[in-house]
Amino acid sequence: MNANRRVATRGIIYRDGKILATKQKDDDGNEAENWATFGGGLDPQESLVAGLHREMLEETGITPKIGKLLFIQQFSDPDDKAKEHLEFFFLIENTEDYESIDLAATTHGMIEIARSDFVDPKTNFIMPVFLQEIDIKDHIENDRPIYIHNEL
Repeated sequence: MNANRRVATRGIIYRDGKILATKQKDDDGNEAENWATFGGGLDPQESLVAGLHREMLEETGITPKIGKLLFIQQFSDPDDKAKEHLEFFFLIENTEDYESIDLAATTHGMIEIARSDFVDPKTNFIMPVFLQEIDIKDHIENDRPIYIHNEL
């Protein structure tokens, strides 16, 4: 295991050209500038699917129906302890269950999240940036190869 690599898993909840995204709280408790998808880092010896299930439940209070793997992102961050990041983005199939999220009913939501909403990735600053450029609907609805975004 590489101690300098952080592995994360993220959920793509897609509806009408928008994805459910969150604005995290920064270290001061203020709202982050960018939107991001729900998810987070894996615990030691945790599978991708189990990690995503745990993260989605912690952050939304809703049990996800995890679908196909859509995207993989690999990047480095010299300002981060984990110099290299590897992220796996899975489709969450039960979109309708995420119409309303009660952060007070979650274990981590009130601590980590300022707010969440369905946002258009074409008109909102969402991380990772490739989500602003890729045709998400095409990847969900068609039999496309997994899109790999590499910034190493």
